[in-house]
Amino acid sequence: MNFLWVALGALGLLAIYDLVQRKHAILRNFPILGHFRYLLEAIGPELRQYIVTDNDAERPFNRDQRRWVYASAKKETPYFGFGTDNDLENAHEYLIIKHNAFPLRSPKPGDADHDPTYSLPCAKVLGGWRERKKAFRPASVVNVSGMSFGSLSAAAVEAINRGCKLAGCLQNTGEGGISPHHLHGGDLMWQIGTGYFGCRNADGTFSLERLRETCERHPQIKALEIKLSQGAKAGLGGMILGKKVTKEIATIRGIPVGENCFSPPSHSAFRDVDSMLDWVETLAEETGLPVGIKSAVGEIAFWERLADAMAREGRGVDFISIDGGEGGSGTAPRAYSDHVSLPFRHGFSRVYRLFAERGLHHKVVFIGAGKLGFPESALFAFGIGVDMIAVAREAMLAVGCIQAQRCHTGHCPAGVATQNRWLMRGLDPTLKAARCGNYLVKLRQEILQLSRTCGAQHPAMVTPEHFEILDGAYASQNLRSVLRYQEGVAMPSAADQDSIRRLMDERP
Repeated sequence: MNFLWVALGALGLLAIYDLVQRKHAILRNFPILGHFRYLLEAIGPELRQYIVTDNDAERPFNRDQRRWVYASAKKETPYFGFGTDNDLENAHEYLIIKHNAFPLRSPKPGDADHDPTYSLPCAKVLGGWRERKKAFRPASVVNVSGMSFGSLSAAAVEAINRGCKLAGCLQNTGEGGISPHHLHGGDLMWQIGTGYFGCRNADGTFSLERLRETCERHPQIKALEIKLSQGAKAGLGGMILGKKVTKEIATIRGIPVGENCFSPPSHSAFRDVDSMLDWVETLAEETGLPVGIKSAVGEIAFWERLADAMAREGRGVDFISIDGGEGGSGTAPRAYSDHVSLPFRHGFSRVYRLFAERGLHHKVVFIGAGKLGFPESALFAFGIGVDMIAVAREAMLAVGCIQAQRCHTGHCPAGVATQNRWLMRGLDPTLKAARCGNYLVKLRQEILQLSRTCGAQHPAMVTPEHFEILDGAYASQNLRSVLRYQEGVAMPSAADQDSIRRLMDERP
């Protein structure tokens, strides 16, 4: 009997500790029970190896990928032992990075030239080719992709913004407007969707006056991104149920409290490429900011018309964000997330090739998204022409997401993708900000390290020749021929390489 009371007392103390500690959102939200999750995680490799699945079987992110993000975020060792458990001999479409026989040196802690933040600025100036008034060189090639407040919790948005400040990155606001939770020191890319949240009139049309006022009020807005579509639900509008439209969300988005709010599938401010470019120039002239577009890739005719117009008229977007069909979303119909829009590798290479054929690829800044938040996939993206990458779900993992895949229910157990106050309380924004910043810095570090392994000083100097695609026991594919890139495409010129070297030498 005494043992029972001692056990109950110990459990009570453990529950109290779980409720007051702030390191683990799962334990704050689910005291005592949450420990079973960590226990199962600890013996997960053994369970999967002998009972369930291997480390590469889970989706959308396998166990190896999640483990790398978690370890990087916590500043634990992200290394793996005993060698690869992938079947390289029989792999299909397996990416290989071809190392240089004489790789470049990577400064280590204690070296005079060691940079603990692994700063890695973009090789191009955003808005430079159109000479925008507020053109700038992004300080980081790794930034956070669009995730709206409302889809993410206030605590998650704040944690990511603080993390971006720590890492010197840009945070994309998502199409839900700029909330107070975005304003904790991190620089912003303001995404403008078809609902024009934060810059709309009462009837849902675009308000240039509100856009201008907001940009003047928030100098941390560094660029504007016009969202045409996203990979997980391309060509589909959205609806916010009235019961989710709280007073705070209504104020931020400029919509009535408690009423259903629809986002149409296309913009009302323009109707074709020509009127879209007119609108881009209007936004840039009124704000001075670089203006770009974000889109998944489906039919290619739009991209042909856009590239032709930009080459012919000398006007155009400052950047293009390509989102792959494997990208994430808070909620989407299965048919859309599984079958609408091309995966990143296919979609980006087709668009980039069109712009390269017209001599525009050295002017426009290209941003890639869609499961690129890992060193090898990020480096591949740079090798086929990307200038920056944007990560979303990987940043969610860094602030506590456990891939429960309950984003659409509002019952995210980690407090990341929910508006439930009890679940949100488990996520401490300050502590999770550090983890987000750690992950972003670690990703930059390993991208830079892989680049130097290839003999390149900056990932912008990595080319398709640095990769090979294994396709069976003895077969392989040349990446340039697979992508149908002409010689010189996705390869910096001598002048560009000299500029990049100077840029890297000037880093802190």
